[in-house]
Amino acid sequence: MTDKILLEEQDFLNAALSGDNSSRKSLISKLDQYLNSNSRDLLREFFMRLHPADSAQVLEFFSPEKGCAFIKNLDLEDQAKIFNYLPADFEAKMAQILGRRELAKIVSAMSHDERADLFNRLSPEQQEDILPALAQAEREDIRKLASYPEDTAGSVMTSDYSALQPEITAREAMEKLRREAPDKETIYQSFVIDENRKLIGVVSLRELLVASPGVQVREIMNSKPIFGRAEDEAEEIADIMAKYDLMAMPIINGNEKLVGIVTFDDVHDILEEEATEDFHKMGSISGHGESITGVNFLQVSPWLLIQKRLPWLLALVFVNLLSGAGIAFYEDTIQAVVALVFFLPLLIASGGNAGAQSATLMVRAMATGDVQAKDWFKLLGREVGIAMFLGAGMALAVSFIGVFRAGPEVAVVVAMTMMAVVLFGSLVGCLLPFLLARFNMDPATASAPLITSIADVGGILIYFSIATWLLGINTAT
Repeated sequence: MTDKILLEEQDFLNAALSGDNSSRKSLISKLDQYLNSNSRDLLREFFMRLHPADSAQVLEFFSPEKGCAFIKNLDLEDQAKIFNYLPADFEAKMAQILGRRELAKIVSAMSHDERADLFNRLSPEQQEDILPALAQAEREDIRKLASYPEDTAGSVMTSDYSALQPEITAREAMEKLRREAPDKETIYQSFVIDENRKLIGVVSLRELLVASPGVQVREIMNSKPIFGRAEDEAEEIADIMAKYDLMAMPIINGNEKLVGIVTFDDVHDILEEEATEDFHKMGSISGHGESITGVNFLQVSPWLLIQKRLPWLLALVFVNLLSGAGIAFYEDTIQAVVALVFFLPLLIASGGNAGAQSATLMVRAMATGDVQAKDWFKLLGREVGIAMFLGAGMALAVSFIGVFRAGPEVAVVVAMTMMAVVLFGSLVGCLLPFLLARFNMDPATASAPLITSIADVGGILIYFSIATWLLGINTAT
């Protein structure tokens, strides 16, 4: 493969980045060749042709040590852009390998919020080592942004925003934005502050463009901007921005002063991380220690995945022992009518499936704010009606199988059990998220495995209780 193909063949690069093993191996081999032969110009040209996000993905094909070797051949601005797109874990490892001076230069060139995020990922020793190498303004900015608790608006905001005074004209505002544009996170929204830096309005670039040049900013600004506070949860800010379709949201402190903004790309990262965490919890993949959120799944160590999955699975094993105890309790019923065993997996699975469906819908509704804790009673009544209808339809279907397989008496048992287990599973799936929220736990913990395990235990007890009662079986020992 020639250098020309490597540098210019977009289909080849797309295939390598999309996971094609053959293309990826060729890419790795060629870049290794460039690095070993000290072909700085070819390396720079290759990475300049890629979007920084793609460049970051290419670096992940290599070890952090080799990633540092590649990035040192690039211009400082390109290094900072690529660092912004590296996964948190990989970025932190590269930061540990780079020398103090090289890392300080990259940090200085990064956007305000990104360098604060990187600073928080460094060890205390690294933080103390790098701060003296930064300019005073940069040190103060990092300290301020890094001081906010994790998962708050302050922890994800940037201080790199455009601020205007209310008395300047639209022409003066445009001239100011033109000068500041290269160094600002966004200029599509500018925030109007008074002499005490208190937020008094917001004005869009479009409004400034169409306004008469001599009109003052105070006359065209929105004097009732939607804002958040630095201590607000980041997920709440993301929800508000999504609701009102905001490109940037101003963040104020306890003194009502503007301290930063949260932008759309920050919101995207927050929502993606929260969705990933919810999926992990709903799959019973959680626990203390190192997080796997924000890390390329292919690069997660098997041991870490075992640590995240094993505790929940062990807990569910002991929950499922109750199912075995229930079966043991009704051994006489099973011996009297062996045909009941045929329908056991069908009925138990139906209860678990109904519960998982209900829990998924409820957790999603609570996450989007459509449902509040106070709505549980209203939803309970609705869920009972829905579950009864679903259970009746499923009972009708299995009753025909029951008649064919074991006769009308067993068919009645199976049909009644089907309605009961679907109702039970649906109610567990509906109410458990509210119960967890009541005790300040994440509703997403009401995961499908947990719901299924509870529904299994309840389903077995319901099934054999109905069978024992209707078939008149004596379980006395």
